[in-house]
Amino acid sequence: MIIETVGTYRAQWGEGPLWWGDSLLYVDIEKHRVLRFNPATGEERIFEVGQRVGTVVPREKGGLVIAGDTGFLFLDEDGTLTEIGDPEPDQKPDNRFNDGKCSPDGRFFAGTISLVKKEGNARLYRLDADLSISEAYGPVTNSNGIVWSADGGTAYYIDTPTRQVLAFRYEDGLLLDPKPVVSTANYEWSPDGMTIDSTGNLWVAFCHGGCVICYDPATGAQLQKIDLPCVETTACAFGGPDLADLYVTTGVHKSLVEPDAGRLFVIRGLGVTGLPAHAFAG
Repeated sequence: MIIETVGTYRAQWGEGPLWWGDSLLYVDIEKHRVLRFNPATGEERIFEVGQRVGTVVPREKGGLVIAGDTGFLFLDEDGTLTEIGDPEPDQKPDNRFNDGKCSPDGRFFAGTISLVKKEGNARLYRLDADLSISEAYGPVTNSNGIVWSADGGTAYYIDTPTRQVLAFRYEDGLLLDPKPVVSTANYEWSPDGMTIDSTGNLWVAFCHGGCVICYDPATGAQLQKIDLPCVETTACAFGGPDLADLYVTTGVHKSLVEPDAGRLFVIRGLGVTGLPAHAFAG
């Protein structure tokens, strides 16, 4: 197994990695940027979006979709932003959008976080292809990683303060019958972004924990723990031509000085592959 930094960009708070085409998409929440990194060429494309941005996904019709301070927005290749809708306009000034991904049927799920840790003040939302916005799950406090099984029938989701992963039966955009399948309560760190591999195991990045941990959702067992050289490991995604490389975003700790904090890491040689990402159908 090899762990190394890639690219030259240093994020203030990297998040939301996703492999699409030949590149990794991710965001720098606090620097208000969406990034596209092509590891084959080393090219790093930066989109300045002018607001905190929690996550980014590709769009089937071209371009990208983001969830930011002003809700859901289209982001075109030339950098143009077009607002779609905001499910929390003005009434929750201490909230912002956080992590999110698209379901296999092309719906964009993204949730909010209460920055003042007001319990139950945030929600997970769903953007449908007709551009309608609905509440998908809540109340939550810090909406975080969400992924789907290979067959699309199960969704896994993290509300960070609960220190657990929930599994839902997924059907026609609905998250049904939630049940806890993984507990991270044995660690004091915060479960953050998450991805899934082709065998169905979950890979969870731990904010404040400096690691990524692999879990079997069928048993809840911890299978593997990978330590990284900075405390704020925020999210992970499989990428590369064969989806065999695990990319990890990181952030800069508020007081620790760490040489590689905020860098994008790649972990090679894990012996597993990921599942393809999905695009927004609208």
